[in-house]
Amino acid sequence: MRLRSVRLLHERINDWNTYPFTVPTIRTLETLEIRSRICFFVGENGSGKSTLLEAIADNYGFGREGGSRNFYQTTSSSSESTAPLSKALRISFTTRTGQGFYLRAESFFNVATLVDQLGIQDGYGGRSLHEQSHGESFLSLLENRFRRKGFYVLDEPEAALSPQRQLSMLALLHSRLEANDDIQFLIASHSPILLAYPGAQIFSFDDGTIHEIGYKETSPYQVVSRFLARPEVFLNELFNERPERE
Repeated sequence: MRLRSVRLLHERINDWNTYPFTVPTIRTLETLEIRSRICFFVGENGSGKSTLLEAIADNYGFGREGGSRNFYQTTSSSSESTAPLSKALRISFTTRTGQGFYLRAESFFNVATLVDQLGIQDGYGGRSLHEQSHGESFLSLLENRFRRKGFYVLDEPEAALSPQRQLSMLALLHSRLEANDDIQFLIASHSPILLAYPGAQIFSFDDGTIHEIGYKETSPYQVVSRFLARPEVFLNELFNERPERE
């Protein structure tokens, strides 16, 4: 099972002047050709990467707050804003099985609550996700739930993970991909650690269009490497660029 392409069908869009079609990267989207079993979306806040990721997950059948096709929770706070985009997408797979999971950092608490309510902790490490730290619960979910074949969509998973835990996640992703040919990851991330996965396909949402770039071309890599190389100079430049108070 592989995601092959994501295409925006313009004829299904009723109003180009409503969100999310007002976002430049969404407005100019044509077709993304997916070649790798691990693919990243990267870009500044508001660039549209999480919006497209959520629309892809919704189109596949996942709940907008996260979970699987048969296990998800919808609350009154669930966003409907990406529904028009989801309906305007054509998602092509080699085989569309419906298997997988959507991990959304913003609503992970709700998923953890549902696991407790249903009493299915055994499938998630045998311990309540709420009894673990945020980072521990994320890794527990990845270790125990992401073993099966399927399509796995993750929105900024590094939000809960320390740099060391992000390295652990890299090792986990590698082990899953090595062990199962029918598993694929689509991840939106700001993490220069996660983005470093060898052979990953990276789409940048910066500069108003979605375009493929190399790892060292990503903004997270460039900013962090520049900072670590000369932190004093970097901070001096940053503070001197701050506008004076009136």
